[in-house]
Amino acid sequence: MIPKIFSRLLGLCVLLLVFHTVVMELILRRLVEHTDRGSLRTLGGEMLWSGLIALCVALPVAAWIAFGVSARLRRVIDFARRIADGDLSARLAIEKRDEISTMENALNQTAERLGESFAEIENRRQELAAMLDSMQEAVIAITPGGFVRWSNTVMQRIAGTPIRAGRPLVHSLRDPDVLECVRGALEKGEVRNGRASSLAPGRIFEINAAPLPSGGALAVLHDVTGIEAAERSRRDFIANVSHELRTPLTSIQGYVETLAEDPNPNSATTREFLGIILKNATRMNRLTEDLLALASVESPDYHVTRLPMRSNALVSDAIESLGGMVVDSGVELESAGSPDTVVLADPDAMNQVFGNLIENALKYGKSGKRIRVGARKLDAEVEFSVQDFGPGIPFDHLERIFERFYRVDKARSRESGGTGLGLAIVKHIVQAHGGRIWAESELGSGATFRFTLPATPEPPTHHELDDQPAAAHSES
Repeated sequence: MIPKIFSRLLGLCVLLLVFHTVVMELILRRLVEHTDRGSLRTLGGEMLWSGLIALCVALPVAAWIAFGVSARLRRVIDFARRIADGDLSARLAIEKRDEISTMENALNQTAERLGESFAEIENRRQELAAMLDSMQEAVIAITPGGFVRWSNTVMQRIAGTPIRAGRPLVHSLRDPDVLECVRGALEKGEVRNGRASSLAPGRIFEINAAPLPSGGALAVLHDVTGIEAAERSRRDFIANVSHELRTPLTSIQGYVETLAEDPNPNSATTREFLGIILKNATRMNRLTEDLLALASVESPDYHVTRLPMRSNALVSDAIESLGGMVVDSGVELESAGSPDTVVLADPDAMNQVFGNLIENALKYGKSGKRIRVGARKLDAEVEFSVQDFGPGIPFDHLERIFERFYRVDKARSRESGGTGLGLAIVKHIVQAHGGRIWAESELGSGATFRFTLPATPEPPTHHELDDQPAAAHSES
């Protein structure tokens, strides 16, 4: 930069000297015509010295101006390089008021505006990233070449392995349905939809892949596992209810048609058929009641009134009030003992819990000839149990036995008149009390259903406790 400026200034000086020489030549020619030779030699020497002096003065002046301008231009070049490297805080110091300072001021204003623009872009980028990270859906952006451009935290969590920007999508997500949707969006520029079931174990995702205006594609994965489970539960529920109602309805219809078509019905046959019709009508009524009870306990508005009651009072009250259920069955209902610990429980709800559990034990454990009801104290809760000594429940059925309409032995359950809803109702009531329920069993050794209730931190007076079991018994 300095040699170029210096050479240009030097060339300017030379041109000025040449111009000076030409002018002086013209003047000398005029003088030669009117001056003698001695005077001409003197004048020529003076002119030669004046030219040399002018040249000696012009060269330092040209160098000084060149160095000054070059230093200022070097600062401008350094400033431009800093801006190109991303340092938008760089500014030029304006020392003089000339044409170059005007350029420096314009460059400073440009850098300031660039800084503001980039800051605004970065703020918007961070807001967009925060918004995408807060979404429940998994989002991933892909470049036109099939490389990962960006992904939110939900996608990172679902993938299980780190998804790094710049890596091929196929190295980060190996689900064929996701890759196929993204490939269609990239190659054909169309919105593609699909469903992925192998991306995460036990989870189902709805895929939506769309092309981006600037190239590439954006894939959004929505977790529909809960929706699928709810829909499957709804379908199963409708199918089970329809089946449970169709069986007694078909039986009732068949026997009624038989009686209606018989011109001379036999009284004994009529009584037998009416007994069967009554049995099936009772079964339908029981199913309807259980459906209403299940709908009630599953409702968000369902709540229990938890009162402080002693554990031994709950157990003894259940045995006394439900003893009539086993009178004609040949099964003995006995107590396995219980502590004198106060729990928080709704008396009516607990009566329904013990009733369903004892009825269940009576149906499936009748061969054991006895049912034991008891309780024991744990750390901050009391564990209640209803045990039978029948054939027991296979281990693989224990986890699902509290589901609606789930039966271990469907044929045996229908013969006994069960609806398959009793244990589901019990589970929701216990959970509404803040407790847990589970089943334990060994084949050939019977089954035990256990549930917990929280113990009250401040027991009431003995007078209040003594009055509650009698009141609960009268309400039941």
